[in-house]
Amino acid sequence: MKLQQLKYVREVARQQLSISAAAQSLFASQPGVSNQIQALETELGLQIFERHGKRLTAITPLGQAVIDTAEQVLQAVDNLKSLAADNRNEFQGTLSIGTTHTQARYALPPAIHQFARDFPNVHLNMVQGTPPEVAEMAATGKVDMAIATEGLSQFDNLAILPCYQWNRTIVMPPSHPLAKIKKPKLADIAEYPILTYVMGFTGRAQQDQAFIEKGLKPNVIFTATDADVIKTYVELGLGIGIIASMAFDAKKDKPLVAIDASNLFQPSTTHLGIRKGSHLRQFSYAFIRYFAPHLEQNIIEQAIHS
Repeated sequence: MKLQQLKYVREVARQQLSISAAAQSLFASQPGVSNQIQALETELGLQIFERHGKRLTAITPLGQAVIDTAEQVLQAVDNLKSLAADNRNEFQGTLSIGTTHTQARYALPPAIHQFARDFPNVHLNMVQGTPPEVAEMAATGKVDMAIATEGLSQFDNLAILPCYQWNRTIVMPPSHPLAKIKKPKLADIAEYPILTYVMGFTGRAQQDQAFIEKGLKPNVIFTATDADVIKTYVELGLGIGIIASMAFDAKKDKPLVAIDASNLFQPSTTHLGIRKGSHLRQFSYAFIRYFAPHLEQNIIEQAIHS
């Protein structure tokens, strides 16, 4: 039995039983993956996958047990490699972070700046995606951690820790009628065309819930994943924007004015997701401390290993 065979089996399961997709993901040949899986089945004396001709159609009950065990073995191997790497040099390596555009653009820069200064020999690999995408990356070990407001709870094997709370700001041109109201109500906002985030991004569901509870239907005419894009089209006069407060800078966004909306919406929480049972490098704990100082190492370890 080889670790490579376990990797192949695990990846085929992750790729919805597609051998070609698994081979592409692992930079291997399709026949090589297929042959190694069959060799493992022969060695174990059981069938991991059901087949119709050459096509895999399902995972057998025993096959699922093999895949679950393979996941545990491969994670243990990763932990051993991480432990050994820390022993060799705790100030060198790679830290992979999966996150959304909003976090990467507005929330993470101070922590990354400090980390880069203190750990110049650690390569930072930031992968951006949707909340479900970055959560899946953390759950499958493709990144060391995921940082997002939504999506992390979809994966049972992620330890989820709160980082910080944030709320929203309404942006508009200075000439907009709403700019004359110091503390607008949700009903006032609902009167105008709204530009905001795509559903599933940056607390959008929680934002919509506030209108629903007041019996209001907001006139959302434009959505985007990027607050900078939203602000661009607000500046063009398409309507008012509802964005994360961290995404507005009074100097940089001078063509627009902003109204604090924290009295209108419940705060949202950005979370950190780390695969349960994983071993974090010491510099990973340092990065988390820079980003969310209240998350001390013992708190993180307790969440990962509970």
